[in-house]
Amino acid sequence: MSEKRKWIQENLEELLCVIILGTMAVLAFANVIARYFIQYPLAFTEEVEVNLMVWLTLLGASVGFKRGAHLGLTFLQNRMPDRLKKLTVLFSAFLSLFLFVLLIWISIFQIVDEIDLEITSEALAIPQWWYTAGIPVCGTLLIARIFTLIYKNIKEI
Repeated sequence: MSEKRKWIQENLEELLCVIILGTMAVLAFANVIARYFIQYPLAFTEEVEVNLMVWLTLLGASVGFKRGAHLGLTFLQNRMPDRLKKLTVLFSAFLSLFLFVLLIWISIFQIVDEIDLEITSEALAIPQWWYTAGIPVCGTLLIARIFTLIYKNIKEI
């Protein structure tokens, strides 16, 4: 059981991305079939897909931080000494950390407003904050990956 838990912990974002992308694909396919057979789209599918794309984007960014696969200024960075390379990675990670903490902070205020104003989604009439909750939830995973990157680079300096 411990090995399974470790695998899930190491691959949580990828697992969630697969589930979300699979859901989006099934909804898009259902919408195409509905348009073909009944000549009308399923309006709710677009709403769900657009909102799941936000979740997918943040989870994908988290995977990028985990793998060290984000775009960088490698042209300049490859010409730097090793120690300076690590410092630029750290600087970039701290800037990213600031950005995502700010994004989560703002999204929490948005969720509070959506709850207070009882805003519902257009097609399904469910509380809009259910969709918006993906920002702080997935953003927290992303921040954890940034902290891991920072720790790894500080240890190597």
